[in-house]
Amino acid sequence: MNDNINVAVPEPTNLRTKMRDKRFVAVHRGGLLTKDAHNKLIRWARECSEHVLSLIDKNVDNRLVHALRIAKEWENDNVPTGDAMKASLGAHAVARESSNPISTAVARSIGQAVATAHMADHSLGAALYALKAMKHAGKTLDKEREWQNKQLQQLPSEIVELVLNTMIDKEKGLKI
Repeated sequence: MNDNINVAVPEPTNLRTKMRDKRFVAVHRGGLLTKDAHNKLIRWARECSEHVLSLIDKNVDNRLVHALRIAKEWENDNVPTGDAMKASLGAHAVARESSNPISTAVARSIGQAVATAHMADHSLGAALYALKAMKHAGKTLDKEREWQNKQLQQLPSEIVELVLNTMIDKEKGLKI
């Protein structure tokens, strides 16, 4: 039997690139994000999703309405994070069930918005999927970006800077 087995171990730097920015991690989880800033991020994410909800042509699925309501309730400390996570799964199920790219993007935006309760960086997904919905609807993205950035200015300046800088990289991945 040969005891000299070589196993490839990834370099630590590869692992670090996958870690979340501590500024998006809640203080109670060892990060730097205060509860107040987290609440403001979920509000911004929810508002981004609500802003494109009217792009859905048909009746809006109740799971999407429920997810938006849960996001607002979490923002006001009225529901636990687990409820938000379940609502997010419901919104993403709507996205998977849809064959319309606009509806899919709106549902993903809502799913990401309510998931912000669990991990704050999901707020970026809400804004980016809202942009994707606008793109699929043939709308101009400049006005939507401007609107999102205006709403974002209600957050602490360090969060605004973090969101704007992080969105640039994430936007490329979504091909917006």
